[in-house]
Amino acid sequence: MRRRDVFQSAALAATAAVEARGAKAKGSGKPVLMKAGTQNSDAEDDLTAFAAFGVNNICSGLPSRKLDEKYSAEGLSKLRERVEKHGIKLDMIPLPLSSAYITRAEYPAIMLGQSPERDKNIDDVCQIIRNCAKAGIPAAKYNMSILGVVRTPVTKGRGGADYSTFKYAEGKQEPALTEAGPVDPDLYWERITYFLERVVPVAAEYKIKIACHPNDPGMPNGKKWRGVVPVLGRVEGLKRFVSIKENPYHGLNFCQGTICEGLENPNKEIHDIIRYFGAKKKIFNVHFRNIEGKIGDFRETFPDNGDVNMIDAIRTYREVGFDGMIMPDHVPHVGGDPRGAKSFAFCFGYIQALIQMLKMEG
Repeated sequence: MRRRDVFQSAALAATAAVEARGAKAKGSGKPVLMKAGTQNSDAEDDLTAFAAFGVNNICSGLPSRKLDEKYSAEGLSKLRERVEKHGIKLDMIPLPLSSAYITRAEYPAIMLGQSPERDKNIDDVCQIIRNCAKAGIPAAKYNMSILGVVRTPVTKGRGGADYSTFKYAEGKQEPALTEAGPVDPDLYWERITYFLERVVPVAAEYKIKIACHPNDPGMPNGKKWRGVVPVLGRVEGLKRFVSIKENPYHGLNFCQGTICEGLENPNKEIHDIIRYFGAKKKIFNVHFRNIEGKIGDFRETFPDNGDVNMIDAIRTYREVGFDGMIMPDHVPHVGGDPRGAKSFAFCFGYIQALIQMLKMEG
């Protein structure tokens, strides 16, 4: 073969390789609809920083621990207007149903199944949803938790950062039961269903998306933790959850980190899970968090150094047409950063770079 032909062949091969990589990266060629978001603060200094970072969509902090003037239509309108002064859209607020352990929960009667108090609490939640509609806030997130976020002692990660860690085999389940007593799957589902049957119709009527966070973490092989089986910690439970009172306004605060914590092979399995819930339009926002390990034995890492290829993951969100917020979550703790601001800033930059990458790909 002549030298010129060799170079021409090499050039053609290189061009074909680049085009093949580009075709793979572009995937379906769908537009990039997602945006960087956050949920960690609505303080004035933080809003100024978010605006500088190009984080123009947020979920606020918890307005209050109960239905009061801060959750009134007027109070929520003032919150939205304050956020908008920074050029930021208030896409979501948290309901007073956080991921706290049951004795620290805002409305514990709901997950304890204590009527008539839970009925009053559910009425409060429904009123907050109505107030969101009046205030022009399109979505709210919440948890259905008894155990809170279960972890074992932290371990050291990259550069000496503290990584939140869970090792089921090494966990101390003391005392043996929570204040909720034994809660088997049937009882847990009864309490979830009782709530959804009353709340989802209100969300649908007022066109407010309500996004539930998975139980963090799922337990291996359906095992209990202190007498509780957290049924929303595994993918099968989340599939059942979204099928109860099926409605476009009933979906998930899709915590990728928590879902990966319930898998045997997170990097392989997460894509079909995104596709399943994405195809059903049940992903209302994403907690874009990475882990090392698998169900029952994992650590929460920075997004770029866990087991999940986050570049492939964000391409899958694009593939399914996800148009909500991609948010940092549970950042590792580094020295001299008690509020996690440095770690969050790193994650914002990482997410913005990936979104920019998607836009350049197609």
